[in-house]
Amino acid sequence: MKINEVSKMYDITADTLRYYERIGLIPTVNRSESGIRDYTETDCNWVISVESLIEYVALFQQGDKTRAARKEILIEERAKLLERMAQMQETLDKLNYKIDNYYKCVEFEDTKLK
Repeated sequence: MKINEVSKMYDITADTLRYYERIGLIPTVNRSESGIRDYTETDCNWVISVESLIEYVALFQQGDKTRAARKEILIEERAKLLERMAQMQETLDKLNYKIDNYYKCVEFEDTKLK
């Protein structure tokens, strides 16, 4: 996804995204062969987290009256993290399955050669 698409999606400027990357708030975004930033879903997840952090800090500065809103941000971020963890576990399970199958195939081939 190009930087303009990401900036529209999150309603922030492309310059802001470049700034976040430059100061290390988000990891370096991969680039195409022509040098254009190519955002992945993982890259976009970092943008969401940064936006939530900015919102949280702004609310914190407003004082105790924003406690409920701040708690909601934390709950939402936890839910996003749990979802990413579940996706990663699913990917790990698939990879483990493939590795197990690979070893079974190799063992089978070894027995055929003997």
